[in-house]
Amino acid sequence: VTFVSQKVFRMGVLRFFDHPTSRLDEGTDIHQAYLSTLELGVVPTTVSLANGILSCRKESDESARLHVAREVKHFGRPTLSTASLIERDEPYFLPLELARGRLVQVRNQLAYWEAEGLIPSEEFTQEFRQAHHHFARASSQQADLATCAAEAELAISIVCTAAEKLAVERTAFDVGNQQRKYTNLHRLLGTTINTRGLSGGDEQYFLDAFNALAIGIDWRAIEPEQGKYLWETVDRQLSWCEFHRMIPKGGPLINLGPNGLPDWLWTWEKDLRNVQSFISDFVETAIERYTGRIRMWEIVARGNSGGALTLREEQRLEIVAKMLDLARHRDPESQMFLRIDQPWGEYQARGQHRLSPFQYADALLRAGLGLSGINLEIAVGFQPRGSAIRDPLEWVRMIDLWSSLRVPLFVTLAFPSAGTPDPNCSTDLEIAPASWKGDWSPELQDQWIATYLPPLLANKSVLGVFWEHFSDAGPHLYPNSGLMDQLGKPKPALQRITQLRTEYR
Repeated sequence: VTFVSQKVFRMGVLRFFDHPTSRLDEGTDIHQAYLSTLELGVVPTTVSLANGILSCRKESDESARLHVAREVKHFGRPTLSTASLIERDEPYFLPLELARGRLVQVRNQLAYWEAEGLIPSEEFTQEFRQAHHHFARASSQQADLATCAAEAELAISIVCTAAEKLAVERTAFDVGNQQRKYTNLHRLLGTTINTRGLSGGDEQYFLDAFNALAIGIDWRAIEPEQGKYLWETVDRQLSWCEFHRMIPKGGPLINLGPNGLPDWLWTWEKDLRNVQSFISDFVETAIERYTGRIRMWEIVARGNSGGALTLREEQRLEIVAKMLDLARHRDPESQMFLRIDQPWGEYQARGQHRLSPFQYADALLRAGLGLSGINLEIAVGFQPRGSAIRDPLEWVRMIDLWSSLRVPLFVTLAFPSAGTPDPNCSTDLEIAPASWKGDWSPELQDQWIATYLPPLLANKSVLGVFWEHFSDAGPHLYPNSGLMDQLGKPKPALQRITQLRTEYR
């Protein structure tokens, strides 16, 4: 007799409580919370709040980490995570577990970097010890929830401060290592200009800040009617780029995100073969038109998260693979990049994706399709799509993970300078509630760039960084996130980028 064992799945639940209970409603974004496991990464998560208990359900009963945006003094509402927790009948005390999780993450990252030769400063070391001290007090006062919560919250605030310092020290360490080998870092800094182009004054601002131009080759705009192509804007931008001896990056040619494909393609949404044929025709036409003039192509964007037509994950993966292979054969001398949005994979919590962003890219690299590198899109402060607030240390950890693919990385950034409606935004994206160190403003955008751009420019795996768009005066994807406002006035962030270009030249 042969017995065939079947794995029995039961719903796994992690439960949490807080003090005061109102903290779950007022200071924690519970509806954006999700779980991750060591084996699977982000997993489909159902979150509910009843009788003061936060319940997070997943399909398996293995241990998991909770990720949730929570108010932290001086830091807004960054996404924090617990350590890996087993299921148990008794609910976990949320502030204590978030403090434990943050301390463990910083400690582990510190040990890894010390092994590489980083020597942390005394200032960091003292703050990290202080955070441990308050966590120890919180752990010993669990019978007094008010004291335990206060000490845990203090530990979180202090360790976030320490983590930010450690990220700065890691940046200096990376720059020092590279400067001992190379005279210049040779990083690309670029952005996209809209269809209106640049005026005389704007042009000089652009040339002072950037050495590369991301030429948006938007299929929707170029072929609004089937078979009728409008290449004039791309031709003009590429000629301008060549005249000023800037480095052009073309694309993305195909946007598989919501409303990323031409409207007329909806007629064929149930016919995958014809959809692939139309996509192939456009990719082939664009590459053949600019072969020899554009050497870096971004072939597909947002194939990992999706949203275009009714394409399923496996259909998108098939399209991306075929387009990469086509592009490689049409222009074998150029570099082919793929854009990955939301690289932490928050969207997986909805249960509509099997592959994490990293697994998605890794599968395409292993397929040998000529993929040269990855462009990571990190758009912070937007809903319903975008990346959550995380501290700079989490960014460095994420870049280190993607660096393990051993291919060049680009990073594309967006961050709003105002929370007001943007009449020139061409998508359904809105500004999320303010969640990083204050209300949305040009000054906050400048501060954010000063904090998050240096670690990217210092990382040896990052070939270049692109700001999502230059000016808010014309059509763009992310509201209020340009470096020039709608009236053509430069924002403080533009001067910051100009300064950083000089420092990381």
